[in-house]
Amino acid sequence: MTSSAEQKNSDRAVRAADGARAADGARAADGAPGDGAVRDAGGARGGGGARGGARAEADRSDGGALWGGMPRWLPRAMVLFLVLVGLFQLADWAFRQLIDLFVMLLVAFFLSLALEPAVDRMAARGVRRGVGTFLVFVAVGVAVVGFLAALGTLLVDQVAKIAGDLPHLVDNLIGWINRTFHQDLSLGELQKKLLKDSGTIENYAQQAADNVWGVSSTVIGGLFQAFTVGLFTFYFTAEGPRVRRTVCSLLPPAKQGEVLRAWEIALAKTGGYLYSRALLAVVSAAGHWVVFALLDLPYSAALAVWVGVMSQFVPTIGTYLAGALPVLVALTVQPVDALWVLVFVIVYQQVENYLLHPRITARTVDVHPAVAFGSVIAGAALLGAVGALIAIPAAATLQGFVGTYVRRYEVATDPRIDRGEQRRARRELRREAARRLRRMVGGDGK
Repeated sequence: MTSSAEQKNSDRAVRAADGARAADGARAADGAPGDGAVRDAGGARGGGGARGGARAEADRSDGGALWGGMPRWLPRAMVLFLVLVGLFQLADWAFRQLIDLFVMLLVAFFLSLALEPAVDRMAARGVRRGVGTFLVFVAVGVAVVGFLAALGTLLVDQVAKIAGDLPHLVDNLIGWINRTFHQDLSLGELQKKLLKDSGTIENYAQQAADNVWGVSSTVIGGLFQAFTVGLFTFYFTAEGPRVRRTVCSLLPPAKQGEVLRAWEIALAKTGGYLYSRALLAVVSAAGHWVVFALLDLPYSAALAVWVGVMSQFVPTIGTYLAGALPVLVALTVQPVDALWVLVFVIVYQQVENYLLHPRITARTVDVHPAVAFGSVIAGAALLGAVGALIAIPAAATLQGFVGTYVRRYEVATDPRIDRGEQRRARRELRREAARRLRRMVGGDGK
């Protein structure tokens, strides 16, 4: 067998030599280097064959073998990059399409947090959660419908009054223009100009009709969104324990307690915010109703409810909107009454800010006014009006959750912190000494 293997190797060597001679002959015919150069080059290649084989093996082991002048990993990396970019674009498009749904879910969640304490109390007395949630919804719906009915009656009455007084108001306006600008206008000339420009008026009417159609579609869309929010709120409230159990089942046992603690804080803060605001609205409506009735304003009860609701449930600008309407109504009756209404609104706002509001919200939503104002601005910037409405309970929830885990230390009395406290303490000591001296002098006199 050994001789046979040697014979095979010898035959391979002979065939390789014949092939090399044939190649040399072809290169010699073409003017290529001769046999000596080829042999020299062959020797050089033979000397570097081991190194070349080692480099080729290293390239193959490192994955750096060339395929058409390109590394093998580059096409796969390009395809993976394009797939990731496509997935990101798809996720961004889906998020933009569903942003309205996410906002409605967020609003429904906070509303369910506000309504769930009342449902829990009813469930503790044996009422089924679905029935209790329905009763709470009915109560809230009756309150909202009553408010809108009172406001609608007031608005219709004022519009009818303005329409009835419109000719008189137009005559007064024409007289003021004639006296101020030395003109000679009359109602007949104005009517002729209006008839002359009937084409322009028709265009305005057409634009108004188009706007009415747009407003109608907006109202329909708003009603659909309100229905969607109400439906999710009902499910979140009626299925509150099941929702919490489902969320906790997705988390390990070590994290479930943290989620439940945050949920309880959100329930307490959001429910406390709603109930404290409702109590402040009742007190405000009662106080304003007494004053409006004494001034004999029309629809004093409706105006009082408007002031109570708007000043408490519309952040930041609610107070100004609340006071503007009764002032305008009072102007149509007696200008002096408008002044008295404005004075009372301002005075009551100060009493509420410094006396009623701190006492009522001390145990429910203990949020600093600056924090509340900043949270409203941030919520409005993120989610518009919806963000402004839920900003304060969200800030109270975050503050309560952070306060549970942030450890606080007692701070020693230091004049660099409490500037003016020592002076105030000395002033209190002097006042106390003066009171004692007066009591002693009064006792001696007796």
